[in-house]
Amino acid sequence: VRNAFISGAEQMRRNLYRSSFSPVIYEMKDCSVGIFNAEGDLLGQAPGLPFFLGSLGGTIRAVIAQKNVDIFHADDIWIVNDSTICGSHLNDITVFAPIFVRNKLRGFAGAKAHCNDVGAKDPGYVGDTTDIFQEGLRIGPTRIVDSGKMDKQIMDLIALNSRFPIAIVGDLMAEFTACRTGVECFKSIVDRYGWIQVSMSIDEIFRQAEELDRESVRLIPNGEYSSEGSLDNDGVTTEPVNVKVTVRINNDEMEVDLTGSSSQCTGSVNSGLVQTRSAIEQAFKFLVNPSIAVSGGNFRNLRTIVPKGTCFNPNETAPCLHYGPHLMLAMDLIIRALSSAIPDRTAAGHVGDSWNVTLVGEDENGLFLSGESLVGGWGAYQGGDGESALIHSAAGDFKNFPIETQEQRYPLRILKYGLREGSGGIGSWVGGKGIVKEYEVLSPCRLQLWFERVGTPSWGLFGGRDGAPPDVSVTIPGKKPKKIYKVNAMPIPVGTKILVKTGGGGGWGNPEENID
Repeated sequence: VRNAFISGAEQMRRNLYRSSFSPVIYEMKDCSVGIFNAEGDLLGQAPGLPFFLGSLGGTIRAVIAQKNVDIFHADDIWIVNDSTICGSHLNDITVFAPIFVRNKLRGFAGAKAHCNDVGAKDPGYVGDTTDIFQEGLRIGPTRIVDSGKMDKQIMDLIALNSRFPIAIVGDLMAEFTACRTGVECFKSIVDRYGWIQVSMSIDEIFRQAEELDRESVRLIPNGEYSSEGSLDNDGVTTEPVNVKVTVRINNDEMEVDLTGSSSQCTGSVNSGLVQTRSAIEQAFKFLVNPSIAVSGGNFRNLRTIVPKGTCFNPNETAPCLHYGPHLMLAMDLIIRALSSAIPDRTAAGHVGDSWNVTLVGEDENGLFLSGESLVGGWGAYQGGDGESALIHSAAGDFKNFPIETQEQRYPLRILKYGLREGSGGIGSWVGGKGIVKEYEVLSPCRLQLWFERVGTPSWGLFGGRDGAPPDVSVTIPGKKPKKIYKVNAMPIPVGTKILVKTGGGGGWGNPEENID
């Protein structure tokens, strides 16, 4: 039964990829899917963005709490993107379908995917928003398909608020298809085994997951462990964004406390509580039975403290477009905090950011938007060098943008793409390498950059050295190269070159004891 639910989620994922409209989904895999029980607890997931996977169930549970289960019908599909409920930015649209078996609600199938434009004040990955209303259309929990019939007025409203209406409708329909696939897979599992057997199996899956989590945490010495770090700024002010993590181990229970972190940011480095909890759960999973499939039985021995009014739990109107960087830092800090207690399970700092390059403009085909998140070096660990050229662990199955697709769809040329030699921190084991990528624009456009951890690169552990920070230079024809790390909607002419060097991972152990 366990594997049947996972297989069902895999089928959902395949259909989402096959039917989506935008490269951000079918090429870069900026999406996730899962099957859940009637309470919103996970039964099966496919590889995807762990950030999304953790928040999907939380979103469904939040909608249940707000609406009550009696409101759901068979063949419904619901849609929501509000940051207060989903935790991430408005571009990440969650779609889910209730699953009824013999007229009883037994579960949900859910999908979450990034849509390129939801009507923010500027197209692209806007870096200077100061409230949620500048970030696009907010959709509270809304029934968009009622008992099998789509509400065309709602879909038209969403399309009307996007600069890419055909793409957003196509991608949402792909999410609908994924959810319907999940519904049918769930029903086929019940048809095969019977509801009583399926229900008993779910209980046992959850029991095993909780027991294994508790056994693993029990092996960590009791105590309080803490770590602190910071981002360069929030994209609007020049103040650093501070993140403080305290981890408390008490026998088989773990508590993660974010008290002491920065207050709600003026810029968009904020995340809703559901997304914050998802990031903490992911860090927990890295350290606790990482090879075992996640289910609703996991994390029952994990308690979180996230004070209201911080960047991890802001007010309802806070901007959240760049919800990821401080969460990625918090995940790394949880691991660093526990490095003294369980050095064999931890690694040095890695990647540090999503490092976004976005180009927006018009060519003979109309408005275009080329956006991508870049890879970097992972931290070294006891026994091995860090991996090179990987996306941050929060993004999991996220893929790089194939150059062939990029050059075919958008007016740009990639001049250089390769590993950034020497960027990994040295140590007994060496941090992974970042990459070098150089763009040349072939049409006038506007440039958006978001590069974090320039001043606070990925740290080394146990005497290992820090990885190299990211580096970005923009060369406009006839002018000298200029270092730019964050910018929003900067006009650039034809022939402008953008040279990007992403950061390397931290080293592990004394460099003088380098082990070949």
